[in-house]
Amino acid sequence: MQDTLDNTLINHTLKGETEAFGDLVNRYQQVVFNVCYRLLGNYRDAEDLTQNTFMRAYRRLHTFDTQRPFSPWIRKIATNQCINFFQQQTNTLRFEERFDQTTSNHSPSPEEIFSKAEQVEILHQAIISLPPKHRIMIELRHYQDLSYQEIADTLNLPVSDVKSYLFRGRKLLAQRLKENV
Repeated sequence: MQDTLDNTLINHTLKGETEAFGDLVNRYQQVVFNVCYRLLGNYRDAEDLTQNTFMRAYRRLHTFDTQRPFSPWIRKIATNQCINFFQQQTNTLRFEERFDQTTSNHSPSPEEIFSKAEQVEILHQAIISLPPKHRIMIELRHYQDLSYQEIADTLNLPVSDVKSYLFRGRKLLAQRLKENV
């Protein structure tokens, strides 16, 4: 279901009130930045692609179906911007390293911290080595916590393709991790 505030802002933007689009940007810039940063792993590139995402959304806002939620639409644009960026790059792209919060009552020792950082780096390198389509699937499912249907909607793919790419991506990731043990 579409957020009524989003609809209001979209309608005002389409009537030429650019401040309304600024309000949309403020509502969704962190979401878009997170998608870009997790896919690219580079702060500057993520900032650039966040800006590109909103520029593209502004130019294409007239095509948006106001009967649908805005969030998946803007995330899809961000993901597509990252896919295009992947295709333009020849160097390896990095994901943001993600550390889990520790719930234990003791402070971790330097050895534990180093071991955790080492494990994260191994996982990070294994994810980087995946083909972009598998990397994107893992990002959207495991880091953005999207459902299969939401991923399918975001990437304009059938759910069966999403499941297949994700299965293959996980399998490749497991193989890469096994090679590093």
